[in-house]
Amino acid sequence: MTLKRSLQGIPARWNALGARERMGLGLAMTVILVAVVWQFFVAPALVTLRTADAQARTLDAQLQHMQALQKQAKGLQTQPALGFDDAVRALTAATQQTLGTSGEMVVNGDTAKVTLKGASADGLARWLAQARLNARSLPLEARLTRAATANGTNWNGVLVMGLPPR
Repeated sequence: MTLKRSLQGIPARWNALGARERMGLGLAMTVILVAVVWQFFVAPALVTLRTADAQARTLDAQLQHMQALQKQAKGLQTQPALGFDDAVRALTAATQQTLGTSGEMVVNGDTAKVTLKGASADGLARWLAQARLNARSLPLEARLTRAATANGTNWNGVLVMGLPPR
């Protein structure tokens, strides 16, 4: 009830003010209203407008990347399934060609354990791509540590790769 009474007294107080005071309060309320409209409506819209082109370019690049991945996935789905021996041969070849002496592979059942010792980041990335595409093998487990050296980043650890059943 106090709020209601306070609000009822506003017109009487307004009329009691002089013309100069009413004009000053009206100007102050206008400035506050303009500031609120700017803060909550105009400024966010301007920020969105300024960043829209950069966001569109970023989203376009992401869309192209996703479409390339989709095309690659469809290509992989259409390839015939590899047998165990073919997958082991492909994974062994990828390990020897890409990782060289920094990777050692041991086949155990339906998995291949690849031990990395100082493998370069680029070499590891290429090897993972070859393992996925050529041997159709994906990591089941990874315990890797990154080591920064003068030549760049090297990786040490173990990757357990899945193989098709025998």
